[in-house]
Formats: sequence, structure tokens, C-alpha cells
Amino acid sequence: MGLKAKGYLLGAAAAATYGLNPLFALPLYEDGMTADSVLFFRYLIALPVLAVMIKLRGRSFAVSRVQVGALAILGILVALSSLTLFLSYNYMDVGIASTMLFVYPIMVAVIMVSAFHERIGKMTIACIAVALAGIGLLYKSPGGETLSFTGTMLVMASALSYAVYIVAVNKTSLAKVATLTVTFYMLLFGVCLFAVRLACAGEIQIPTVSNWYLWGALLGLAIFPTVVSFACTTSAIQYIGSTNTAILGALEPVTAVIIGVCIFGESLSGRDIIGLLMIISAVTVVIAGPRMGMRLNSIRRLFPRINKQK
Repeated sequence: MGLKAKGYLLGAAAAATYGLNPLFALPLYEDGMTADSVLFFRYLIALPVLAVMIKLRGRSFAVSRVQVGALAILGILVALSSLTLFLSYNYMDVGIASTMLFVYPIMVAVIMVSAFHERIGKMTIACIAVALAGIGLLYKSPGGETLSFTGTMLVMASALSYAVYIVAVNKTSLAKVATLTVTFYMLLFGVCLFAVRLACAGEIQIPTVSNWYLWGALLGLAIFPTVVSFACTTSAIQYIGSTNTAILGALEPVTAVIIGVCIFGESLSGRDIIGLLMIISAVTVVIAGPRMGMRLNSIRRLFPRINKQK
């Protein structure tokens, strides 16, 4: 498997697993746990899992002082992105929040163009537009009411933090550090933020005794949307760049729709199907973009222009 193909596969896996957040988080909310408590245990449980993975793969925990500073900033950014997203669930429907979060690929593209002078082709811009349109079709307002301003600002903050994280992984000295090591320290600094917030609040919630099985939800939250998603995202960025990895994030709401249909028995309308097809088509074009361009050029050469003689 080529490096590009591996990067696209990892990007798709990262998006799909990150889309599992609501599946594990909502039962914990219903049990009375706050966003800070859920995220504290999410990050805390993920740390030993990552440590074992690093040891088994023979990776090193060693990082330079400069890299420690970058990892600290990255960890706080990711923690803030998780916190603001989970807090937004208190102000709006989870599906709406997950849909709105997908503005982050546009933020990534803007950052890459303005700060790093990256050229983004017309096809990439078109794919972002088609994916956004598809996600717009998946949007379902519960009753046509106005969206919460607080919830909207929280989601925008989450998207911006995540966008900066995606760019920073590729444009700092961390690009040379092993993926699992970056993810480990990122979560280590992140869990510190939640520990401080919980200490200031003076309380921490755990699953109730009667609902002991919700520890399984915390474990699932720590492994899939955290260890797997963040590790795959970091690795994908190194293979295919920040912009392409961000566009593959369009698969996150697709995951949410599939979970809603298969697990919660939600119906799938014709509008939903069109939205899904638009998203999948946009992602497919991004993945096949370079080869598609080469094939189109080959076809054009078969039909040369005929210069009209006067």
C-alpha cells in the first residue's frame, strides 16, 4: 500500500471513529455526569492504552524541550476542542452540533492559504463546497427553532481549536515525532486541563452504582474517538497533509447518520440519502483527485484542438 493510500485510509478511519463521540457520551450525560468529568476519564483511560501501544511498537517517550512546549499547546488546543464540543451538547441537538463542527476544513484551508501560502486547487474547493452542501442536507432542526447562540459559539470554538491542531501537527517540529508519542503527550497535557477545572469546581462525577456498565461507555470513548481517532488523524496529516485530512472529516456526520439508523432506529429520508451521496462523492474525488486529473489529461490528448485557418 502506498503512503498516500495509507494516509487516506487513516484519515477516513479517524473521521469515522471521531463520529462515535455522541454514541458513548450521551448515556453518560443522562446518568448525570458533566462534560468535564466525562472528558477527564476519557483522556485518563486513554493514557495507559497509548503507553502500552508505544512500548509494544518499540517507540520512545523521549521528546526535546522545544517539542514539549509544542505538545503542551497542542494538548490544550485538543482539550479545548473536546470541551467546547461536549458543552455544546447542553445547548443544542447532538446531530446539529456535529454537523456545524464541519466548518473546520474551511478553517484549515484558510489557515494554510493565509499563513503558509499553500495553493488549493479548484477541485479541492469544489469538494469542500459539495461536502458542506451534503452535510447541510443532513441537518435536521428539531422544530424550526432558532439555534442557541451559546451553543453555536461553542461549536465554532471547537472547530477553530481542532483546525489549529490539524495545521500545527504538520507545520511544527512535531511532524518528526512518532504518532503515538505525540498523541500520548497531547492527551497527558489535555487531562491536566480537565483535572484543574474539576478541582476548581470541587466535584467529579462517576457512573452511578446501578449503571456500572457505563464504565464500558467511558472505555469506548477513550479507545475509539480518542486513541484511534487522534492517532489516525496525526498519522494521516503526515502522509496527505492538513487540508486533505480535514476534508475526510466529512465522514464524521456520515457515521452519526449510520449510528442513528442502525442503533437508534431513525429513518433515512431521500434528502438524507442525497446528502450522504454528495459527501461520499466529494471525499472520493479528493482521494482519487491526482489520478483523476492525469486520466482527464490523457483523454484530452486524444482529442487535440483543431486550429481554424483563416
